[in-house]
Amino acid sequence: MKAVRFTNWKTFPELKDVEKPTPGPGEVLLKVAGAGACHSDVAVFSDYDADFPVASMMQPEFTLGHENSGWVEEVGEGVTGFTKGDAYLVYGPIGCGHCAACSRGQDTYCDNVATMPYLASGLGRDGGMAEYLVVPARNLVPLGEADPIDAAPLSDAGLTPYHAIKLALPKLAGGGKTALVIGLGGLGQVAVQILRAITGATVIATDTKPEAMAEAERNGAVTVPGGGGQVERIRELTGGKGVDAVFDFVGVKPTIETAQQVVARRGRITIVGIAGGEVSWSFYSNPYEAELTNTYWGTIEELYEVAELYRNGQIKPEVKRYAMADALQAYHDLHDGKLSGRAVVVPHQA
Repeated sequence: MKAVRFTNWKTFPELKDVEKPTPGPGEVLLKVAGAGACHSDVAVFSDYDADFPVASMMQPEFTLGHENSGWVEEVGEGVTGFTKGDAYLVYGPIGCGHCAACSRGQDTYCDNVATMPYLASGLGRDGGMAEYLVVPARNLVPLGEADPIDAAPLSDAGLTPYHAIKLALPKLAGGGKTALVIGLGGLGQVAVQILRAITGATVIATDTKPEAMAEAERNGAVTVPGGGGQVERIRELTGGKGVDAVFDFVGVKPTIETAQQVVARRGRITIVGIAGGEVSWSFYSNPYEAELTNTYWGTIEELYEVAELYRNGQIKPEVKRYAMADALQAYHDLHDGKLSGRAVVVPHQA
């Protein structure tokens, strides 16, 4: 079968022929419906090297793709309750399965991550940029009759903002609350939809791309262009008090500094983007009791909730589909900043 393979650090992936996998005990073989291309993938093959902190868990060679959906094709020994042809989302992270974090369905924060041979499907373990994918049965979230192809990005681009927003809900409870989304790529656009679906907050969104802001406006956000006057305009929209919950889906120094300048007293800044920006903090410049935190991915229970929002038509990622033969082009387009939504590789569609 065809698969997009990460072959070495600082090396663009290759489309190669590999053997079709076979499910082992406790595993399910999926016929891949869709596999989302993510900036994290680009970081793996473009930015990281063998000295990266978790490089030992992402040793080449393996198949990329950690945003996956598919139809049940075959089950391994001991697996029951699955019907061939049923559609599922894949919860990507795979922890030890027995620590406190994994027991609550949060494999991303596995206590024993240092002992694991991989981080997730598509991050150290073979992922979904292939015709078929093997995953633990526990990691499958049912989609019912909903389209699995467009759903694929939800396993990260939906789950990651959902987790960050859910943790910030206490800041958004009540009337007159505001939320700010910084960065309107794939995750930011879904974040706007989630905020509109599960909170009553006024959603403000900011980016430098007019087309991205137009998409956010169609989903109910009030937009502010990046650049001069950005901070002043955002504060004006909040009546001068600042934003109750800020979500930064970029994570560079300027975006974090913008968040610091617009957050309200007792507000919350969540850095979701992994660009690694560094900023200063002081008692006198930080609004009283304003929180600055970060989050990573989410829990499998939350992915069930994201799937429910999708089935109900409350969220829908903007998707550009690529055939398997064009999978490498999807990564080129992502790397070159040509996508405002999510690239999804569809292995079984011309």
